[in-house]
Amino acid sequence: MYKKFLNKGLNLPSRVWSTPLELLKLVLGCCFILQIAVAQADVPALSVSGNKVLFGGQQASVAGNSFFWSNTGWGGEKYYNAQAVAWLKSDWKSTLVRAAMGVDEGGATGGGYLVDASNKTRLMAVVDAAIANDMYVIIDWHTHYAELYQSQSIAFFQEMATKYGAKNNVIYEIYNEPLAVSWTGVVKPYANAVIAAIRAIDPDNLIVVGTPNWSQDVDVASTSPITGYSNIAYTLHFYAGSHGASLRTKAQTALNNGIALFVTEWGSVNADGGGSVAVSEAAAWMTFMKTNHLSNANWSINDKAEGASALVAGASGTGGWVSSQLTASGAQAKDNTYNWPALPATTSSSAAASSLAATTLPKTIQAESFTAMSGITVGTCSDTGGGQSIGYIDSNDWLSYSGIPVVIATSGSYKISFRVSSLSGGGSFYLQEAGGPNYATVIVPGTGSWDTWTTISVDVNLTAGTRTFGINAITGGWNFNWFSIAKN
Repeated sequence: MYKKFLNKGLNLPSRVWSTPLELLKLVLGCCFILQIAVAQADVPALSVSGNKVLFGGQQASVAGNSFFWSNTGWGGEKYYNAQAVAWLKSDWKSTLVRAAMGVDEGGATGGGYLVDASNKTRLMAVVDAAIANDMYVIIDWHTHYAELYQSQSIAFFQEMATKYGAKNNVIYEIYNEPLAVSWTGVVKPYANAVIAAIRAIDPDNLIVVGTPNWSQDVDVASTSPITGYSNIAYTLHFYAGSHGASLRTKAQTALNNGIALFVTEWGSVNADGGGSVAVSEAAAWMTFMKTNHLSNANWSINDKAEGASALVAGASGTGGWVSSQLTASGAQAKDNTYNWPALPATTSSSAAASSLAATTLPKTIQAESFTAMSGITVGTCSDTGGGQSIGYIDSNDWLSYSGIPVVIATSGSYKISFRVSSLSGGGSFYLQEAGGPNYATVIVPGTGSWDTWTTISVDVNLTAGTRTFGINAITGGWNFNWFSIAKN
């Protein structure tokens, strides 16, 4: 938005423990080591399916904090330490931190990474602490001019991928906030070059790509997304005091066009870092992010005298902050992270794969089992078997079932059936890959009554693999109870 610098097993010695006290010390020491081992267990792997970032294959999101620019002498660097990270995890219940490594801002004396390598040391301290505390961590190439430093960016992310690529915790943010530059002519070519370098070392950790105009033009990026690589998301930044419904519309357009978003930076104040908390607009953004499962990091953990800082001047660099040391913005950010929905329980990747492999067809999915939606109403169903159904459907309403993967064992023709009712007919919708392309257009006939149900079917060609489905209303005037998938 704005230039924020301005305003494995234990190897025990072989000996006899001669006293109960020595034995007790050994036991307590082992317990401590085991606690550290548990704290460093892998978090669920991140993957992108359609327009969603999945956690261990399940739809969810995380919330946390962005540190201020790491630049030497800018004031925020004192918070780049393990104690501050651990405090955010324990006291704020943060599950995500972002290390905003300043790259070039301030020129030869600005204290950024290109002139001061200590920025990388600070960043790695945050990354290591996040891994130790079972948190996700964003390695952020924090600049507005990344295309000018492509070779340096590639070298940096090659080093990070080599060091941290085996850790599910790590997310690569390869461009913080491009300015008013072309997506297809500037940002996308840069991103393709850096992504290729990362993927040669780390094939699967999440990569987040900045978008033009302070990472707001996600709708523009969605019309020409990056292809050829998996697990790519796109950066959305907002400040509630300056950005409202129009930016949410752009974000919704991007989601509807099938790209995944990640809010790597947001604030509850104005885009210039000043002003007071925009209470109602911030609440609207929280609802939008929760509804769409958008992970997010609040700007910023710092004590600079501006509205966007989470801490008052002089707050400790190592955590321990009491409520009186939080600004209004900081209190709002803490409330958001503390009460953010928890990640769902996950199984190991091998168990998840086994579970998916066991999926059999035909498979029926209840309409009310959506994992995201817009505009519809859930009500009691009058169809045989009762339960619930979806109604009050209008044009452009949609349902996503991205949290219910279906394994298609072999490519070929499949019959997709829908249980519907309509007083007078004329309704229609797209069956689509959740957040992706359309498979078919489905016409809903009139059944003579909202309580008279019929089953209609379409044949679609599906490729082998894990598929997720979505429904996007073209026109309304119909109710929806369930759909099923069977091999022709």
